[in-house]
Amino acid sequence: MIIEEAVAFLKKVPPFQFLEEGRLHSIALNLALEFYPKDTLIHRQNGPPSKHLGIIKKGAIKVFVVTEDGEEVVIDYRSEGATFGFLSLIGKDKVRSNVMAIEDTIAYLLNKEIVHQLLTSNPDVTEFLLKAHLATYIDKTYKEMHSKSMFHGGSDRLLFTTQVGELATKMVITAASTASIQDAARIMVTKKVSALVITDHDGQPAGMVTDRDLRDKVVAQGLVISEPVSAIMSKPPLITVDARDFCFEAILRMIRHNVHHVLVLKENKLHGIVTNHDFMILQGASPLSFAKFIENQDRISSLVPVSAKINRVIDLLLKEGAKASNITKIISELNDRIVRKVLTIAEKQYGPPPVPYCWIVYGSEGRKEQTFRTDQDNGLIFQDVEDSELRTRAEEYFASLAIFVRDALTTCGFPLCPGDYMAANPLWRKPLSAWKEQFAGWVNTPTSEAILASVILFDFRGVHGELALAEQLRAHLSHLSRQKDMFFKHMADMVVATRPPLGFFKTFVVEKNGEHKDKLNLKIKCLAPLINVVRLFSLEEGLPETSTLERIQALKDRHPIIRELGDDLEHALEFIMLLRIHHQSAQIEAGEEPNNYIDPEKLSNLEKNTLQTSCKLISKAQESIVRKYSPGTVM
Repeated sequence: MIIEEAVAFLKKVPPFQFLEEGRLHSIALNLALEFYPKDTLIHRQNGPPSKHLGIIKKGAIKVFVVTEDGEEVVIDYRSEGATFGFLSLIGKDKVRSNVMAIEDTIAYLLNKEIVHQLLTSNPDVTEFLLKAHLATYIDKTYKEMHSKSMFHGGSDRLLFTTQVGELATKMVITAASTASIQDAARIMVTKKVSALVITDHDGQPAGMVTDRDLRDKVVAQGLVISEPVSAIMSKPPLITVDARDFCFEAILRMIRHNVHHVLVLKENKLHGIVTNHDFMILQGASPLSFAKFIENQDRISSLVPVSAKINRVIDLLLKEGAKASNITKIISELNDRIVRKVLTIAEKQYGPPPVPYCWIVYGSEGRKEQTFRTDQDNGLIFQDVEDSELRTRAEEYFASLAIFVRDALTTCGFPLCPGDYMAANPLWRKPLSAWKEQFAGWVNTPTSEAILASVILFDFRGVHGELALAEQLRAHLSHLSRQKDMFFKHMADMVVATRPPLGFFKTFVVEKNGEHKDKLNLKIKCLAPLINVVRLFSLEEGLPETSTLERIQALKDRHPIIRELGDDLEHALEFIMLLRIHHQSAQIEAGEEPNNYIDPEKLSNLEKNTLQTSCKLISKAQESIVRKYSPGTVM
């Protein structure tokens, strides 16, 4: 029975799933079973070589190195089905990294003689193990590992150039929603898959069942296996990507929704499925490791080094030739993870919130346009409460929580907002009705202070808690902004007040004196005007999107100016953001504090021409606003 259990396990995990039944049975006879309690150091860096290949049956491990200056650099996290100890086993000289159990872990151990036989006789096994281990550890990159992250490596370029459709498994294994749980499990075992797509009577995806569902919803709950599989499937909305999307976009969704399988659609029809394992094969390492590491922390102090390394991710993505929008999406997603983890830690310290709440972010964070550390821009919406005692308790609770989060984020490297647009300020921490009243006041009485606040806060989005509260506030804002010409006129005044820095004869207008003499502020003079134009058009249409690029894409079929200029504005935004990121990255590398001031004379001719073209385009969009709203006149 023990041998058969091992064979059944090996059939489901690579590279052993490539082997024939008889060979698997032979391997199972040579397996040992070992238990490693949580925090056990299985292999020690620079210690004696491993005598076995470990195969995780249950639990999880962390692979990491400690640099000469004592810094811990996490290389990978591995869980059920993954292997460890391969390099030291074939290298025979030393262990190159630490391997630690981060959960109670049970592993099969396969002796090195059998491993060597497999390597010499089976090319599929050899290829898989080399990809999964060797690319990460070879000596020529080992010395640089302390300055790298999970995004390092030539294979990572594939994330931005490979479309999901090329990677997706085309033969998707399905079962009807009327099938029993037992039938579904039998299909998964027979077809050797970890996920099964459940279809409705029209053959369309209705849900998905994974190995985890069988464990958590059937075995653990004692559910009768004759029940229909629809009782345990993950129901819509299913996490999907288009076959034309690039792999990094699928990875973002997997991180965001904490899933390991994503359905791939082509022309709105089921095309295939991609898994975390597919990206492991593509890269040689799991791109979800960074996010998983954040998720596994339970102390603010543990998040500090993680947060600090995000700047390195930007540099590595730049070297890989990633687009600015791709960089900001990934960085914003990881920053969101840190914020959510800080809030989770805060809730454990202060106890469950007395009423539902939603943590919102705005500014560049709300637009998902963060790069290097930006100021904290956040607020808190909590559910309206009739009972005065409960209201008081809620206010006291959220005041403590907001201050904790403010200080924790500061510790993690997120500077305080100079304008105090933070949830720790009572102005930005209140019940939904008060937020609605605040927004109504700004829209109905658009003073200069109201316009300034709305420019920052109207880019809000929910990141943690009861997200429906943020959605209700967004719907309220969309309703408020209908036919509010006076508000839009005042916002238009602000939008056209700052013009791109173009002078006569194709020259740039630069600072005349002071610390930044002969330089121009790329953020204030170029990026902000473009963002402000698109925000105005988006608010006019009542769109829910907050990202500037997403707003442009949503406006192309709805707004005449964006219909004409949308593609060019996208290119301009990408260029200006990338120019800014490169500039700040170079400053950080030189040990300087990053800023937004560039010297136009140090740009290449191509960069100068592109920036000039971008500025002209922004001016053209501003002129359309002048014609519509006649800024400066009284209505």
